[in-house]
Amino acid sequence: MENGFGQIYYYLSIFQIILNLPDWKNIIYSWHIVCPSLVVAYLLGSIPFGLLITNVFGKEDIRKIGSGNIGATNVLRTGRRGLAALTLIFDSGKAIIVVWLSKEYLGPDITFFTSIFVVIGHIFPIWLKFHGGKGVACFFGVLFCLSLFSGLISIIIWLIVALIFRFSSLAALVSVFASPILGYFIGSPKIGSIMLILALLVWIRHIKNIQYLILGKENKINLRVS
Repeated sequence: MENGFGQIYYYLSIFQIILNLPDWKNIIYSWHIVCPSLVVAYLLGSIPFGLLITNVFGKEDIRKIGSGNIGATNVLRTGRRGLAALTLIFDSGKAIIVVWLSKEYLGPDITFFTSIFVVIGHIFPIWLKFHGGKGVACFFGVLFCLSLFSGLISIIIWLIVALIFRFSSLAALVSVFASPILGYFIGSPKIGSIMLILALLVWIRHIKNIQYLILGKENKINLRVS
């Protein structure tokens, strides 16, 4: 039995080292701080700003148009660029607030997990039966707060791809793919690990977009104003 637990501990330690995960013992000892922090990060991340903003300004339910997504790209499909920009600011802003507070007051180990949980909250909000956005704006908010220069380069990549191909999803996929590499080398290995986990989440949420891109059915960015 002891040998079995020893092997499990050994492989967990290797996994922890490879992904630069926080020491699990520190997390367990700080459970009374970790658990509330993760709940708050999730709840803040789950605020559906795209839905709230469009409702406040009298637009129809954002979930009933376009992709049915509550993010800035779908808000743009209402023809209101201002509302889309506002959604982008608030969605990225909530991630920045969570990560900044964690960095300042809770330390790097807890920040590792709050950075992930704020994006999980956006993608799977309890208020909308766990059907939320695709996490891109929150993703960039986390990256900006963890490594500003990495975030700026990722946004530049997004803009270049979007301007050339006019596909928001393709721009997101390419820039998100590059972000863990940028976070690792420009920021730190731990930042790279955080962004790798988040990149996997964002890519999974874009499976349908990937299928549409392959089939040539993906919608292009529409900048018309209503």
